[in-house]
Order: sequence, then structure tokens, then C-alpha cells
Amino acid sequence: QVLLVESGGGLVQAGGSLRLSCAASERTSSSSAMGWFRQAPGKEREFVARIRWSGDSTYYADSVKGRFTISRDNAKNTVYLQMNSLKPEDTAVYYCAAGYEVSSRSGVNYWGKGTLVTVSS
Repeated sequence: QVLLVESGGGLVQAGGSLRLSCAASERTSSSSAMGWFRQAPGKEREFVARIRWSGDSTYYADSVKGRFTISRDNAKNTVYLQMNSLKPEDTAVYYCAAGYEVSSRSGVNYWGKGTLVTVSS
């Protein structure tokens, strides 16, 4: 069982920045890809960004492309989500995810408990 712990959420004004962190208890073959999802009130959980523990491949939802950057620190088993130019519509609970391929919910094997990001206008 891979445990994922998110941190870094909070309240920020529109146009501001936040960096989320996700610490994984271990890296396994069933958690070779790491990603972020978000869920706004009354909406379904949606994919945000994905990275793998090896290689340079990243993948983003169109809604965050150019504003968010996903990165990793293998030595710390930690994945980051740098969020810039935040908009009120980015307000959501952000969840860390791990699996073989986490560009969709069906590929996620492990979920974190989530961290709330609130963007005020």
C-alpha cells in the first residue's frame, strides 16, 4: 500500500501562486506514474497533471497548460505542482494520485486525502 500525503494548499488571490507537494511512502511498479487531480464543489474529480518517476514525460489538462508545472524529487519520493496565475475556477480539493497511468481516474491505484486550494477573486 502506497501512502500519499499532500500539503501546500491554502487561500490565495487570483493571479497568485501556490506549490503543492505530495510525499509518497515508497515507489513501486504500481505507482510508476504520479499525478494530480482536482474536484470542485458539485463537480466530478478531473485530471490536472501527470509525471513519471523516470524520464521527462509530463502531461497536462488543457485548462492548466502553461500555468501549472508538475515536477518530482526522486530522492524525497515527492511530487510537486507549481500553480501560477491562479484563477477562481481553480478552486478545488487537489488530490495526489499514483498508478501505472494516472491521466484518468481509472488508472489510479492510490489516492491521497486531498488539500484544499481556494482562489479568491
